[in-house]
Amino acid sequence: MGARRTLLLLHGTGGSAQNLVPLGKSLDPTAALLSPEGKVLENGMRRYFRRHAEGVFDIEDLHARTEDLASFIKAACSKYSLPSEEVIAVGYSNGANIGSSVLLSFPSLLKGAVLLRPMVPFQPTHPVDLSQKAVLLCVGSHDAITGTADPIRLRQLYEDSGASVTVHVHQGGHELAHDDVEAARTWLQLQSSAGEDFFTL
Repeated sequence: MGARRTLLLLHGTGGSAQNLVPLGKSLDPTAALLSPEGKVLENGMRRYFRRHAEGVFDIEDLHARTEDLASFIKAACSKYSLPSEEVIAVGYSNGANIGSSVLLSFPSLLKGAVLLRPMVPFQPTHPVDLSQKAVLLCVGSHDAITGTADPIRLRQLYEDSGASVTVHVHQGGHELAHDDVEAARTWLQLQSSAGEDFFTL
């Protein structure tokens, strides 16, 4: 039996540390769950990093908050004796974006990521080696927030970095749906059965 998996749950704007816990339990009842809460307030709503406007990120703040989240992951794995090589980020919207930022900035901290309604967090200025990583992108075909171009750019960014990328398209908008959950659950099961190898749906 392999090492115990840890799901790093990252909520969307206006969420809390509790928001994605039911989702995490549904995706993998045996996984350890880490669910940090965003520390930035935007009109009373919690986020993981600041933005200047819808879809316009404060990149300086994003990088600083990404470092903070990386430190949290390291500390939590040490404190709870969790295998650091078995951490998978599961993020929705703002949470997906900072999860993606962690994967691009600190690849060794995550085995992979389930990114629900993500955007490109930033464009790396140097090559990133994600050849041993797997990523699931769950996008909405009519998502007015991410649009259609951003998910395509993000997929290309990950593929260019060597990651194994799976894309699930929900025929709807920014909200999550049952088929997103099913796609994520199936993808996670494939990662468990694959061991060191990754499969694409």
